[in-house]
Parts: sequence; structure tokens; C-alpha cells
Amino acid sequence: MKAALFHGSGKPLEVTEVPTPEPKAGEILVKVAACGVCHTDLHYLDHNVPTFKQPPMILGHEPSGIAAGIGAGVKDFKEGDRVLLPAVLTCGYCYNCRIGKENICDNMVMFGNHVDGAYAEYVIAPAKDTLHLPEEVPLEEGSIIADAISTPYHAVVNRGEVKAGDNVVVFGCGGVGINAVQIAAAVGASVIAVDIVPEKLELAKKFGAQEVINAKETERIDKVVKKMTGGGADVTFEVIGNPATIQAAFACIRKGGRTVVVGYTDKKVELPAAKIMFFEQEIVGSLGCRPVDYPKIIEMVRTGKIKIKELVTGKFPLEKINDAFDLLRSGEPTVLRSIVTP
Repeated sequence: MKAALFHGSGKPLEVTEVPTPEPKAGEILVKVAACGVCHTDLHYLDHNVPTFKQPPMILGHEPSGIAAGIGAGVKDFKEGDRVLLPAVLTCGYCYNCRIGKENICDNMVMFGNHVDGAYAEYVIAPAKDTLHLPEEVPLEEGSIIADAISTPYHAVVNRGEVKAGDNVVVFGCGGVGINAVQIAAAVGASVIAVDIVPEKLELAKKFGAQEVINAKETERIDKVVKKMTGGGADVTFEVIGNPATIQAAFACIRKGGRTVVVGYTDKKVELPAAKIMFFEQEIVGSLGCRPVDYPKIIEMVRTGKIKIKELVTGKFPLEKINDAFDLLRSGEPTVLRSIVTP
């Protein structure tokens, strides 16, 4: 089969022939229809972030496809089934899995990190983690459910506990942030989107934001938000990974409000402990998505409550995968998600 091999940071992916894997007991061989192009892969390619599996290996953790081979003992899938693979596989038996926090599984395995991923014609997946994808969900665009949709869903619904009528502020309207906007709107919140790029703010309106704030043109975002909401947001989301925007997101919440940190940073962030205590304010982290939530997300996509076709702004054949990453590097504001279609 053809695959895009990762040889290490600073090197382009090499599209070449590699052996097609064979499914073992409990596994499915998936013919990849599409795989999303994610910033996480860019960290491996450009920023010396190591993968658990040593290169050469295959990246790609946002795949959909068709079941092409069924391992022994697999009963719920047959060849030809349309499937979605989650970005992360869970063990099911560690403490966190046992208490329903599989997204922070102690033994998690990620496609394109711990094991070969889906920038290839075929990928192997455990049947226990594989999901059926209904006919109403477009197969190629459906691939982005695996991460670009599921990660903000978990942040909004489980960690943010957003409810209908809540005032929500989303800092950062990139690929994940724009979906935090649309999912918060889908569950009935009034959403304010914050970014510094006018084109991204216009996109946020199309995905459900009632109001937008250009942070470049606003000296005190917290004052503007508190005026808009009558005292502050119920929940804010930081989807950038910047200490300054984490502080700004926290400053926007009302008494008893909550800030959810979705963006990654390795830098320290100073927050006022007195406000956290005296106003009973919360700051929580959010990582990935629990397996139990995927059927709900797929149903929201199937019924049109979550848009996916509009999110896919570029499609690339496997041979052009390096062009897809060049586009991601460019920071083009109207690029939301590209997919590779092997």
C-alpha cells in the first residue's frame, strides 16, 4: 500500500510503498477514505515533538473509511461497512477508564503517535474502538469527527457543562475553536467569539456566534464581555494555548463561572487565587473525548445540528500531503480543516 512516512522533525513526509497490514483477532483493516490534517502532526513535523513510536512511522489520527478486512472474533462489523476511528484508543481497565474518564486513560494509544496512523491507504484498528458511520454522514468529511469535532464537544458538554441559555465566550476561532463555537450554539448557549483575525470572526458568526470581539481592537475584553452579558460569562473557553488569553478568558467569567482550558501551553499561568476562592470560580482542563460520547456526536452530525462539510476547506490526495501541511503552516485565516484522501 501507499503511505506517507514520517522520518523525523524537519523532514517532509515521504510517500512510498509499505506492506499492507493484516488484521489480527479483534481487529479491523480499514481502507482509509480520508484523514484530517491536524496541528498535532505539525508539532511532530516542525517542532521536534517526539512520537512514542520511533520513526519511520505513519502519522494521521483523524480517519474514516471502509472496513476491508475483519479479524477473528469480530462480530459487529463486516467488509464494506462505513466506519469512523477515534483519534485515541483506550485500555478499558485502568482506574480512569473504570470511572468513565477514558479520555485520560493511563494506557492510551494514539494513531500516528504510539502506532501507525492513517496517512496511508489502509490502517489497522481494534474493533472495540471502531464506530459505525451512518449513510447520512459524508464519508470523507466525516473523518474530522474523530478529533476536530469530538475534542470541542467534550470541552463544551462535559468539562464546560454548557446548558441552554448560558453565556459563553470562546477565545480562538481556529479549527477547534470554531467548533467550540458551533457546539456551544447547538446546545443552546449565547456565544461570543474572540479572535484577532477579522475573517475568523466572520466565520464564527456563520457557525453560531451571536457576537464577536476583535481582541486587537479591544483594550479590556473582560469589561466588554461583562457589559454584553450583564456581569460576565457563565463559561469561557481558551482554545489557543497562550497564558495571556487564559488570563483574559478567566477575567471574563461571572461569580460562580468556569473557564475551560483546551489550548496547550508549557508556560506557567498566573491566576488570582482569591477570586477563585471568594467567587467560587473554576478553571478546568479538557483533553480529547470519551468513547461514550462519539455516538451522540455522530447523531448530531447526522441530523445537521453540527456542520462538517463547511469545515473541510481543502482536500489533498496522498501524493500532495506535504502541500496540505504547507497550507496549514501558512496560517491562511479561511482554512479550517484540510483532509487527505488516500
